[in-house]
Amino acid sequence: CHLIHYLRLSHHLIVLNYLICTFDKLKSVSSEDIKITDAVFDGVEVRVFEPPAKGDESLKRSVVYIHGGGWALASARTSLYNNLCRIMAESLNAVVVSVEYRLVPEVCFPEQYHDALRATKHFLQPEVLAEYSVDPSRIAISGDSAGGNLAAAVCQQLSKEEDLAVRPKLQALIYPVLQAFDFNTPSYQQNMNMPVLPRYVMVNYWIDYINGDYGLAHELLVNNHTALNVGRALSFRARLNWTSLLPPSFKKSYKPVVQATGTAAIVERLPALLDVRAVPLLADDATLARQPRTYVLTCENDVLRDDGAMYARRLERAGVPVTLDHFHDCFHGCMIFTVWPTDFSAGVKTRDSYIKWLDENL
Repeated sequence: CHLIHYLRLSHHLIVLNYLICTFDKLKSVSSEDIKITDAVFDGVEVRVFEPPAKGDESLKRSVVYIHGGGWALASARTSLYNNLCRIMAESLNAVVVSVEYRLVPEVCFPEQYHDALRATKHFLQPEVLAEYSVDPSRIAISGDSAGGNLAAAVCQQLSKEEDLAVRPKLQALIYPVLQAFDFNTPSYQQNMNMPVLPRYVMVNYWIDYINGDYGLAHELLVNNHTALNVGRALSFRARLNWTSLLPPSFKKSYKPVVQATGTAAIVERLPALLDVRAVPLLADDATLARQPRTYVLTCENDVLRDDGAMYARRLERAGVPVTLDHFHDCFHGCMIFTVWPTDFSAGVKTRDSYIKWLDENL
């Protein structure tokens, strides 16, 4: 059984890597005069996209962008993300910093989180912002999928640091992965076999990220790690009770999967399952209340739909202004597919909506 899980995941990763490498050979989308430089921020590689200076302005707004890929794939330098960041820099007339954090299997949690946090904190230093002519009051932190996870975790940590001179104005999360507590939310049940990100693949991404064992995949899939007899999980249950956090159109007729007895040893072996740096949806209300104005993009055909919707609802309850931008006919990962031969209407539609929100709020 373990071998089958491994082979299935390996096949999925091989296909995704092939697609990424194929797209990387394509020409970048033309963006007028965008200056692209590679730099190192506190030991972390980044790619910086700078639009040309205009005579009637002094400082630009900025976006720190953290790419997706299950903490294991893609790069700030691949054409898919290079194109996205170029278009963002041009459309917003903003400096975009794309973080090249280290990936599985080179490192596991919490190193990806530490890389994203270090690079962001370095950029937020007043002298660094001045070097790039960035307005310190107009900075967003953003990311998609696993990058949305890292963006949310970084924002939460920044909100706790009292001596920080500059704080982000916004966070923008694109179909973020935010929890490993419940793999049977309505969207996980509805989309368990949906292409691009089937449920078993997401579970295995989590196992790789937190340095676990594929042999635990089935236990996680049936929520044995958060059963009612797992004491460490009890205090978190209300923080992602989807029966009270999701709208009826998301809940549909699905039922919660809550085991009476499970395997408490899983959480003991893998404490990251309940670590808010890995699972931002488990943060307490006080932390959520300190978050900046937030944008969350979700797609109907995505196991992660409910992660984003629950986070948006909890932030809203904590008093944070939130925009939940839901797309009924779109799928996980679609926003980066805007270049031939995968110039999907779903990609263009979601990307344009995301950039429009940033333009109106940043």
